[in-house]
Amino acid sequence: MLANLDNEVIFKKAFTNKIVFKAFVRDILGIDVEVDKIETEKRFDPKIGYIDFELDIFAETTDKRICIEIQRVEYDHHFDRFLHYFLMLIAEQQKKAREYNIDLTVYVIVVLTAPYTISEKNGKPILDEVLLLNLNPQTLQGEIRDLYGHQFVCLNSNYKDKKTPKSIRDWLDLIYQSIHNPENFTLNLKNKGIKKAIELISFENLTPTERAEAKNKEAAKIVLTKTEEKAKEERSIEIAKKFIQIGLGNEVVSEGTDLTLEQIEKLRQELKK
Repeated sequence: MLANLDNEVIFKKAFTNKIVFKAFVRDILGIDVEVDKIETEKRFDPKIGYIDFELDIFAETTDKRICIEIQRVEYDHHFDRFLHYFLMLIAEQQKKAREYNIDLTVYVIVVLTAPYTISEKNGKPILDEVLLLNLNPQTLQGEIRDLYGHQFVCLNSNYKDKKTPKSIRDWLDLIYQSIHNPENFTLNLKNKGIKKAIELISFENLTPTERAEAKNKEAAKIVLTKTEEKAKEERSIEIAKKFIQIGLGNEVVSEGTDLTLEQIEKLRQELKK
């Protein structure tokens, strides 16, 4: 049985392993890297851009040419935060630079474990399994000029796409099945990185401490979810009260707040009192 990669403790155990990390980077980015140290909860001092942000998993290659950050999240309502991290990792290099040269190529990989709630500016929902962003300029004819090479990759295993390359598919399957099919998983064991990750997150291979920490993270996530749901409901109730007071009918209020007709009628009676 696999432990859940949606859990921060389990995710970090798998992806801070050098075999897993290097294989993941190779399959997602198409580059081979060597790293001495893989850090978790990485912070920079002094702060960058007046914000004290934290990176889940961070590493620099031994030749100091590439830095890679992996971020795992189960929600996307702070999607702009990832863009900020990406740009700040680039800006951070200017602290020691005498000129404007950016010596390191920056890669950020974001792994999302829940369906998107955000949409494009035109309202169209985002349903992509893999999203790519790079900072290279291009001509009016669409020809890309390879000046920087910095790249941002967003992965979401909830949207299976037949066109996704198998090298990426293997990892998306690992993430998805650890969450949704942990007991009867079917994964590519020929991929040494996948095989090692399975070994690391197999439930029987977790230490008592890891199991306890994972449970604590799950409990904290449940509390946070309930708190957010409660705050959302309270806001909907306040909006519903205003709608009722200006004379809107129950069905219209329900459509505008997602409250049930029974909840709205109860609010209507309370307001009368």
